[in-house]
Amino acid sequence: MSNVITLREVAGGDACLHEALRAADLPTDDIEDDGRAFFEAVSGDGQMIGYAGLEPCAGDYLLRSVVVLQAHRCHGFGRSIVEATLRDVEGDVFLATTSAAPFFSTMGFAEVRRAELPAAVLATRQLSSICPASATIMKLTRPPT
Repeated sequence: MSNVITLREVAGGDACLHEALRAADLPTDDIEDDGRAFFEAVSGDGQMIGYAGLEPCAGDYLLRSVVVLQAHRCHGFGRSIVEATLRDVEGDVFLATTSAAPFFSTMGFAEVRRAELPAAVLATRQLSSICPASATIMKLTRPPT
């Protein structure tokens, strides 16, 4: 199976998005709040592969809710989803993760301290109240390759 995907925007209230995030133990508390964009990733043959989200933060972005459905893991789709999600993004990109830092580091993200975050990123619900203090905060330091 090719890992070429197409992204289609979905509403934060999409039931399949909620289920995929819950199944991956990712938070859903704020996904219906205004100002967030979520995308479903579909393979060339029409199979639902996963999801990702972006939250704009005063010129920067928070990459969030990246999930590959269980049946499609370990085939390079996570990388494809992140690359497609960030393709047209200008500005710095940050994320918080409790379990996927090794994956994101292979894509050009590096760990940063919370004190280094722009105020708008730090003020997101994800970083101010939802993600645990133990979450790894990362910044994209080079384009995903």
